[in-house]
Amino acid sequence: MSIETYDPNAKADVSMTEAAIVHVRKQLKKNPDMAGIRLGVKKSGCSGFKYDVEFVTGADEGDDAIQVADDVTLFVAADARAYVRGTEIDFTKEGLNSTIKFNNPNAKDLCGCGESFSV
Repeated sequence: MSIETYDPNAKADVSMTEAAIVHVRKQLKKNPDMAGIRLGVKKSGCSGFKYDVEFVTGADEGDDAIQVADDVTLFVAADARAYVRGTEIDFTKEGLNSTIKFNNPNAKDLCGCGESFSV
């Protein structure tokens, strides 16, 4: 038996694949006023939560700032830390479709359409 502790103030420890970094880098070059990308969660969808990704000009109070590349900063919203801790953000292309995927070890269930998750 092991005991696991939970620290709500621990850093988010979110990462991005090289494909996701390349995608975000391209978007940031189109929007030079933006400082990076913010990952948050919102209550929504059939499973409970959905990821909320937006390009931002800077960090909000309490955000974790993660430098995933020299020119790409990922901000994790303070209220999302517990839901996304350990998540890897990926970007995939299949034919004409492209999507951002979240490999979240905290997600217990995903909805059928892939838009929401529960923990």
